[in-house]
Amino acid sequence: MPTDYLPFRETNYFSKFICDYLDQKPELAQFYNRFPTLDDFKDQIEEKASNYSDENRKVLVKVLNEQYAHLKMSKATLKHIDLLSKENTFTITTGHQLNLFTGPLYFLYKIISAINLANQLKKTYPEYNFVPVYWMASEDHDFDEINYFNFKGKKIRWNSEQTGAVGHFNTNGLEEVFNVITSEFGPGKNADQLREWFKEAYINHDNLADATRYLANQLFGEYGLVIIDADHKDLKCLFIPQMTAELLENVAFKNVTDTNNSLEALDLKIQVNPREVNLFYINSGIRERITVEDGVYSVLETDIRWTEEELKSHLQEYPERFSPNVIMRPLYQEVILPNLCYIGGGGEMIYWLQLKSNFKANRVIFPILLLRNSVLVKTQKQKEKLDKLEILDKDLFLNRNTFINKRVRKISNIDIDFSEQIEHLENQFIALHQLAQQTDKSFLGAVKAQEVKQLKGLKHLEKRLLKAQKRKLADQIERCTDLQEQLFPNQSLQERNLNFSELYLEFGDELVTELMRVLEPLKGEFTVLTI
Repeated sequence: MPTDYLPFRETNYFSKFICDYLDQKPELAQFYNRFPTLDDFKDQIEEKASNYSDENRKVLVKVLNEQYAHLKMSKATLKHIDLLSKENTFTITTGHQLNLFTGPLYFLYKIISAINLANQLKKTYPEYNFVPVYWMASEDHDFDEINYFNFKGKKIRWNSEQTGAVGHFNTNGLEEVFNVITSEFGPGKNADQLREWFKEAYINHDNLADATRYLANQLFGEYGLVIIDADHKDLKCLFIPQMTAELLENVAFKNVTDTNNSLEALDLKIQVNPREVNLFYINSGIRERITVEDGVYSVLETDIRWTEEELKSHLQEYPERFSPNVIMRPLYQEVILPNLCYIGGGGEMIYWLQLKSNFKANRVIFPILLLRNSVLVKTQKQKEKLDKLEILDKDLFLNRNTFINKRVRKISNIDIDFSEQIEHLENQFIALHQLAQQTDKSFLGAVKAQEVKQLKGLKHLEKRLLKAQKRKLADQIERCTDLQEQLFPNQSLQERNLNFSELYLEFGDELVTELMRVLEPLKGEFTVLTI
């Protein structure tokens, strides 16, 4: 299938900071450990191997086998979990919230990036094993961010009054959602498959974490994906030393604050700010912040209180009740996994770059950070229409007004581009400025005012003529903008709006197969794929 690539910077959908990171600007080097190149993975392997214990491996494998006990595992996933017990096995990890029916399309791209990178590393370093991991954000509490998915312009929503960590949410009420999508998906083999996945995941599993694990396993189990729910007592036990330091010494607050100050000096908009204690307390439907004042620790919105000694004792007895926030979650991940690389979106990359100093203070190896693959998927029919209209892939990424203006100029038989006239006028005024300078400097202000007036008038005339041509060429422009809207719904990236189900209805299993074939995690460019 035809595939095209665009530099991320040229899409205008990615921040300058992320583009500077991809360009390896020297001023950002202090905020990460190694850049994602095949050569740098060798050093990352050696460093992580010296910083990850056999005891952690044993606990990790035990927990994974327990979590997969009631799930049908592929041979590839079973092999990967077994390999994790070996000291020459490492992980490539991506994480995502427990969005209803996977949420935005980029859920797929994150996981495929991890799978394909693991495969690429195995070819490069055959003496090691590499396991792709999907980290479920089961301890998240922002239900409003995950309780829906978009389908053909409609928001399919799950309403629930439950509170606390979303992974614990029971699936009551999702039968009503299933009844809605049964008709929305329509007839056909692919629609039947979508209905089966939804029903098995959300009707036949008791909680959101188990439902999400089932669905991700159905989509990617055959490729060896390993899915982990870190909301587990045995895994939290491994993190007790770091949680103790966080509670008693405010390690993250001190280090991340310093890093934030350095990043702000580079004009970066900070994504997350640390608190004095960057842990939540989760238990029986609550997930609330832990605070400390005058030596007394408390859980917000509750009457739970501890002295320092009581808190240390409670942490030892119930580590599963302590939940890392966005600042501490990455550290937790790198403590319990033999991980080399974290794959995430632009926002995730920025907040990870805030955290290196906290990793150093906790003596944990900072992973390689890789921006996930981004994809625009076109149908063959859409491609043929775009080719007929002579619309280039890069044109589709333009904002709507710029896109329309460019189309008008291209298809109009009148050249409505006043660039040459504007340049000519500016040159004339350069001469007039020089003349005023040589004769009477008091005329400089009048000359400048006249220049501004005439340039403004010329640009205004250009806009009016463009507007007139738009009306004249309305039918052709509408065809162009309709295509752009199909591919960029709500004038945003397709991957941030569509759910995979829309594309699966049309392409079926070929969707994942083609994405697996073309996505190159280390390529560092935006992929445009025609299926």
